[in-house]
Amino acid sequence: MNYEFFIAKRIIGSKAYKSSISAPIIKIGIAAIAIGIVVMMIAIATGIGLQQKIRDKVVAFNGHVTITNYDNNNSQESVFPISKNQDFYPDFKSVEGVSHVQGVASKFGVIRTETDFEGVYLKGVGADYNWDYFKEFLIEGKLPDYTQKRNEDVLVSKYLANRLNFKVGDNFQMVFAKDDPEKLPNIITYNVVGIYNSGFQDLDAQYLIGDIRHLQRINRWEKDQVGNFEVFIDDYDELDEKAAEIHQNISSLLDSQSITDRYYSVFEWIKIFDKNIYGIIGIMILVAGINMITALLVLILERTRMIGVLKTLGSSNWSIRKLFLYNASYLILLGLFWGNILGLGLLFAQKYFKLFPLDPTVYYVTEAPVFISFGYILALNVGTLILCLLMLLMPSYIITKISPVKAIRFD
Repeated sequence: MNYEFFIAKRIIGSKAYKSSISAPIIKIGIAAIAIGIVVMMIAIATGIGLQQKIRDKVVAFNGHVTITNYDNNNSQESVFPISKNQDFYPDFKSVEGVSHVQGVASKFGVIRTETDFEGVYLKGVGADYNWDYFKEFLIEGKLPDYTQKRNEDVLVSKYLANRLNFKVGDNFQMVFAKDDPEKLPNIITYNVVGIYNSGFQDLDAQYLIGDIRHLQRINRWEKDQVGNFEVFIDDYDELDEKAAEIHQNISSLLDSQSITDRYYSVFEWIKIFDKNIYGIIGIMILVAGINMITALLVLILERTRMIGVLKTLGSSNWSIRKLFLYNASYLILLGLFWGNILGLGLLFAQKYFKLFPLDPTVYYVTEAPVFISFGYILALNVGTLILCLLMLLMPSYIITKISPVKAIRFD
């Protein structure tokens, strides 16, 4: 039998242990572990959740990689068309991991109502458009259908709907200027069939979604011509690698750009979250470890006479250290248990009840998103346990300095 574990178990289960002088300090140590694990879980869950949410919103409007013509056009408007007759369309067979390719186009126009006007881009999409992202964003009405004949149904953002007092079923005129300013502009009357809210206000304020065939007609393009292609990949972690492969497997007359390059400032900003997470984890583990060191030293001081007796009976220093480390492990596990209960409770409450809202103009989301994964929760618990125990090895060394004779006489 492992007698160190046996003695530690007897100490933990004794009434004297629970009512001893060290009891308040032990409770503080357990609370420090619990609070630390809660803070670390929230930091990881919200940090990764925010990164993924912002990333997905940008991907929804642009794809992971955008293929365009080489030109000097720095605006969002499609100027020179690209033929759909490409080796990579509709299936990018030369690059593994590409899930979807779609042709789109954008054109700047002015929404005109009886009382107001707003300049936005109409993003033209066709039958090949992937609506999976916008299904999540849709808050009113339905998604438009462009698989049949050309129609005037559009999807507008909640931001634009609030500014222009649009509701599902309303009509409005949109004016598109021609290259020749002396000619009359193109005017199309659109129907609002759905309202979406991505929470990414910078993009919501710019785009409404309509039928690409209107833009083809206005620009006098052929039916098989689009403004650019949006490419979606299966694994975001392979974005840089796949973006390079895509660039190598397209015509020399075309250019490609990943979303991390196109929205460099946004993705550099969300990378800072990683540093914040690591900093919080380090601080919390350090605080929890210091509290456990204090609790262990008090336990050793309180059990000095017992240490002397065990040494007199022939126990080695390492054996007695193991006894106290078993005791400390129990306290750490107890703190981890309560920390996981509280932490997961808060995370699931936020996930399903949206308790904590955020300012979309700052964070690009309307509420704090959470990412819950068994993998990082397990790693966090195991890592905290191991690091705290390693931190306790040094203070437990004080046991080797205790003299049996003085310890037995200790009062």
